[in-house]
Amino acid sequence: MAKRTGIITDTDCYLFGEGTHYEIYEKLGAHPVVRNGKQGVYFAVWAPHAQAVSVTGDFTGWSEEGVSMSPIGTSGIFEVFTSKAKPGELYKYVILTKKGERIYKADPFAFWAELRPGTASRVAPVSAFRWKDDKWIGRRRESLPTLGPLSIYEVHLGSWKKNGDEFLSYRELAKELAAYIKEMGYTHVEIMGLLEYPFDGSWGYQVTGYYAPTSRYGTPDDFRYFIDYLHRKGIGVILDWVPAHFPRDAHGLADFDGEPLYEYADSRKGEHPDWGTKIFDYSKHEVSNFLIANALYWVEQFHVDGLRVDAVASMLYLDYGKQDGQWVPNIHGGNENLEAIEFFKHLNSIMKRRNPGSMVIAEESTAWPKVTEPPEYDGLGFTFKWNMGWMHDFLEYMKLDPYFRKFNHGKMTFGMTYACSENFILVLSHDEVVHLKCSMLEKMPGYPADKFANLKAGYTFMMGHPGKKLLFMGQEFGQLREWSEERELDWFLLKEPLHKDLQEYFRDLLHLYKKYPAFYGRDYDWSGFEWINCDDADRSIFSFVRISPTGRNNLLFVCNFTPMERSDYRVGVPKKGRYTLLLDNAHGLLDKAEQTVFVSEKKPCDGRKYSFAYPLPPYGTAIFKY
Repeated sequence: MAKRTGIITDTDCYLFGEGTHYEIYEKLGAHPVVRNGKQGVYFAVWAPHAQAVSVTGDFTGWSEEGVSMSPIGTSGIFEVFTSKAKPGELYKYVILTKKGERIYKADPFAFWAELRPGTASRVAPVSAFRWKDDKWIGRRRESLPTLGPLSIYEVHLGSWKKNGDEFLSYRELAKELAAYIKEMGYTHVEIMGLLEYPFDGSWGYQVTGYYAPTSRYGTPDDFRYFIDYLHRKGIGVILDWVPAHFPRDAHGLADFDGEPLYEYADSRKGEHPDWGTKIFDYSKHEVSNFLIANALYWVEQFHVDGLRVDAVASMLYLDYGKQDGQWVPNIHGGNENLEAIEFFKHLNSIMKRRNPGSMVIAEESTAWPKVTEPPEYDGLGFTFKWNMGWMHDFLEYMKLDPYFRKFNHGKMTFGMTYACSENFILVLSHDEVVHLKCSMLEKMPGYPADKFANLKAGYTFMMGHPGKKLLFMGQEFGQLREWSEERELDWFLLKEPLHKDLQEYFRDLLHLYKKYPAFYGRDYDWSGFEWINCDDADRSIFSFVRISPTGRNNLLFVCNFTPMERSDYRVGVPKKGRYTLLLDNAHGLLDKAEQTVFVSEKKPCDGRKYSFAYPLPPYGTAIFKY
């Protein structure tokens, strides 16, 4: 390849072809530059099947010819510099296919996009934003996420709060959301589908602009402000990321240069029949590079603290959601997507090496082994995995009439048989409160007061159980209606005493969680958890302890899942000593004047030498420090 004078060098082309150009977004896409003393924009796009490519937009009056682009050797990349274009203008690529058709495509590497229903890309100016979160980033680089507290508030920005029918901006959301998260006590916020997408009803999970934060709430620099502001308030930010599939929209990645490019060419590998979407071709180095550079882009250029990877199982299994004849086995005859496996190992290795302390979280719904084991031990290398099995068992139990819970006691204990097999996050996500599944409160049995008491008991059990935590917005105060992206949460419910009480109780749980390392310090160590009594099925009572890394300020949990008062309740304890009641669901978090100290007696109970009596109210929960 002849030596060139453009922005893209021979080395860039070589690394992109190898799949290891981790800053390829600095070369492909639209970049305001000065060439030969002239200000303009440099455009570059990968379209190896195209006969010819040009770029058109506001600066050409959207003429079909546009500005003709030149191919770079055999790389499949086309480039051009034009002084006609300037930042803020809309543009698309005009691709002449092998069949002689002209198709208009948005830029896969665009940093900014036109607000829907428009589908053009927008030339982003060079960012003028100045970060002020150095202390946060420094602490993150020194941290080990598995050992620290992680309580995540999952949020859909467009429906958390609204201004009438209008979205709040990134800058408005930063201040309101940070204040709420800080008051409640969450450590992180997870933002649902923020990469640019055309259809509101997809919730951001059908992406057309992987490098562009959605324009619904403002500019890329507005989004940088959002993250910087939350960091300065001590709040981490996790983004949902969708490398599993992409939509068929005409302006998007599907058949990008007139034939399959980003997707597998064989429809049995390249399409999801149930979802009507395309599957990325992980065997192509350039496609893998597009995605891995994208993951790094959000962490390194936007300072996000982690990515939650959507639909991992659909990537790992070639037959996911498919019938016989709709999929192709791998070279060994199995149903594992060997290329996706290597993609994950590559992604997670490079992320950990370049950005220590950042997180990559798998939404993986099967028993695939070693999801959070390092690649050097033949694992996929994720930091955490969503615990979908625990979520399913927990909700099935919580929905039962209390009378029937004694026959399903094992649903609440089974999770401990595998709790340390992966680095799990316990999740009650948006997927559990849509499509006629009911809100968390409405899943609960009984009269209204019973529903609130049930939910408080359930949340206490969840916070005490090993694993990091995630709760979807609105469920902390007992949202009644199922979630809809079309309206804001029902904040007016907080005028009702039961809803306000639930919110305050969950706030107390979150603050207690952050205060005591017993909650989180040994989440993935068998020595950090011990059942006191996991067999009290007839009374549907669970008791267990969480042990801190230092052995000090350990915690004892008691949860009663029936409306029966147990005034004669006695709980066995691990050792002789004093047990201080920190929180119960009748009073919430107790201050020192209210805290009751229970002194153990030498009375055998629950297989222990020592115990103490504690009158357990209906649906009663209690957390003791010892």
